[in-house]
Amino acid sequence: MLVLLIGDALIVAFSFVLGTMLQNREDSGLLLNVEYGYLKIFAFTGVVLLLSHWFDLYDYSHLGAKWDQIFRLLQVLGFVALALSAARFFYPSIWPGNISALPGLIILTFTLFGWRAAYTWMVKQPFLRERVYVLGTGERAHRLVKGLRERAALGIEVVSWTGNLEGEVTLEAVAAHLREVVHKQKVHRVILAMSDRRGTIPMWELFGLRLAGLKVEEATSWLEKISGRIEVENLYPGWVVLGEGFRFSLFFQLMQRLLDFTLALALLIFTLSLLPFIVVAVKLDSQGPVLYRQKRVGRRGATFYCYKFRTMRQHAEAENGPQWAVDNDPRVTRVGKFLRSSRLDDIPQLWCVLIGEMALVGPRPERPELVELLSKEIPFYGVRHIVRPGITGWAQINYKHVNTVEDAREELQYDLFYIKKASIGLDLLVMFQTIKMVLLLRAEQ
Repeated sequence: MLVLLIGDALIVAFSFVLGTMLQNREDSGLLLNVEYGYLKIFAFTGVVLLLSHWFDLYDYSHLGAKWDQIFRLLQVLGFVALALSAARFFYPSIWPGNISALPGLIILTFTLFGWRAAYTWMVKQPFLRERVYVLGTGERAHRLVKGLRERAALGIEVVSWTGNLEGEVTLEAVAAHLREVVHKQKVHRVILAMSDRRGTIPMWELFGLRLAGLKVEEATSWLEKISGRIEVENLYPGWVVLGEGFRFSLFFQLMQRLLDFTLALALLIFTLSLLPFIVVAVKLDSQGPVLYRQKRVGRRGATFYCYKFRTMRQHAEAENGPQWAVDNDPRVTRVGKFLRSSRLDDIPQLWCVLIGEMALVGPRPERPELVELLSKEIPFYGVRHIVRPGITGWAQINYKHVNTVEDAREELQYDLFYIKKASIGLDLLVMFQTIKMVLLLRAEQ
């Protein structure tokens, strides 16, 4: 995906530089150097990349869908054309000199389609793909094989798996099948996804393959890459203790806190003008206070008060006590529905970020009563409390709203993935994805 992103950036910049040079050959050097042409094209390239991200052109799950890719590319080019026209009309000096961006847009259309087609062809070529044998027959192995085959951008070709084995699955049969496939198909990697390992894993064959230079790996890390979550059912303490991830350096913690504080302060200042309208709307729509305060569990199990604009009618939980919100919840007011879908109800939580009780990105903070329940029902649930809870998170951009124990189990798997892979880059990705969800009305209801 990094290669695709860099390729797109170079294509966009090249197209508009070449368009400028073709339309004004004599003064192109003056326009590009003296009149900040290169800087303007660089900024515009960033806008095009953001639009491409907005239309999911960097989502590897869409790479295999040819017509879907073409439609999304046309949408991006259409928005680019509209943006250029509007910018040219309102700010005539935004483009180098008094020239049109049309030549650059025409060049971009052909080169971008050509580059995307070349990239899609390239990632499917055998010389760029690892040949893999999946050792396993259960549901987990089947999901792994299906996921690897559906994601061309991973650079993996599943040449065979134990599920192709005819007859009874015995140690001798699995060993013979493994030797045959490795020899005939020139396998580079073996991924172990056997659910029942007693008497069915050919350890000596795997040992020999490892000594011969082949990679032998567990399925867990590959299922993470495919699904973006860590499966709780197949998790054990030793894997958490001895595996990669789940480490937070002092430098990362300082940088994350600085980023959270800076962005939270900027967002608070940016949204100040909206606050009077939100306050009036909440007061006119239903009786009760504008702000809603609720106790939540934060980092290291400490409790804190989380603030939000009230979206439910007053005393909504007086009769039945704490409970999850559900789809089309009758307790939610009319204004509350809008505030939730636009995420404007979360603005007061920025104060919690400023004082260090929350982060912009992290697991969703839950109420103590629910934490006590879920800790008994779901293994490793307490792991999510080793980091600050967030306003948004990896689970929120990948999963629906939680309203059952099973939903909470699924959400935890995404939270564990975030905690294991925590980085500034991942935080920025979640923020960008959240912004896109809000703008496209994909926010949680």
